[in-house]
Amino acid sequence: MDNTNNGARPATRAAASRVALVTAALVCVYSNKCVATEGGVGRPVTGQQVSPYAGVVPPTSDWLVSFAAIYYEASLGASKTVPVAGTVTAGLDLQLVYIMANMAKTWGVTVGGWNFASAVGVPVAYVNASSFNGVLPNDHATQFSDLFFVPVIAGYHLTKTDHVALSVQVFAPTGAYSTSRLANAGQNTWTFTPTIAYTHLIPSQGVELTLNYGIGFYTPNDKTHYHNAPVSVLDLLALKRFDNGWGVGVVGGWIQQLADDSGGIADRVGSARGHVLGVGPMLTWSGKAYKTPVSAALRWVNEFQASHRPGGNSVQLAISATFE
Repeated sequence: MDNTNNGARPATRAAASRVALVTAALVCVYSNKCVATEGGVGRPVTGQQVSPYAGVVPPTSDWLVSFAAIYYEASLGASKTVPVAGTVTAGLDLQLVYIMANMAKTWGVTVGGWNFASAVGVPVAYVNASSFNGVLPNDHATQFSDLFFVPVIAGYHLTKTDHVALSVQVFAPTGAYSTSRLANAGQNTWTFTPTIAYTHLIPSQGVELTLNYGIGFYTPNDKTHYHNAPVSVLDLLALKRFDNGWGVGVVGGWIQQLADDSGGIADRVGSARGHVLGVGPMLTWSGKAYKTPVSAALRWVNEFQASHRPGGNSVQLAISATFE
């Protein structure tokens, strides 16, 4: 069982799992009476933001490298409308393959019981989008998406088994975006997500319980004047680890729009506050490759009880390694 108080190497393995925080740069579809995010595409996917040891920032000085891939498929019925490029289209089918290369650095600094890290992610997305009745044609593209970075992750060890991490995750509008396309990898907005992660460990049982909560705040899209409302994202996971390095568990999430969208087409078509719940299984593994600590996590989340937004399915595979 990984525990930051059991020695340097377990702490390094916890750090390797911790890099999965960077994979929070994911994509989902929101909908309401009109869709709760312009273009039908938002940033989080249900149950995909939380990672093993998300509340643990180790005191070590390491480089953490990871690759994450997610497949997401969802549909919005033809009776619903989507604001796209300053106009409205009816219904939406979406398939998304999202791949991100991530790098994080733990600082190796302890100040008053706090440890620190920083992270950055470079994503590429394949988006295949089609509408049932709209002015924009069906579209697909493989493009760079919005750059993701976390300037500071501040972690505090409350006890030997309880850990918390605070951060502000930032998405920059660096991805490909055009008002004439239905499939855009970028959103042309800055997004700031204050986030708290909490991890509780039960070493005697090899059990981990982790919570990740954040609220995403969007800047207006200067090309369409559309302003996405803040979005609340709560993710939870429970894992049971075994001595052979494998672990099994369950992961779930709740996404809730906190206000109505405004500006641009939102002022004319109106907006409702969508939400969705999702849950699914998770499989993990940790070990070494040529003396390098490595870890992997595979999850599948089924979205259900969707209100004013589509339900869909997502699969994520994340692999990480730690270098001293």
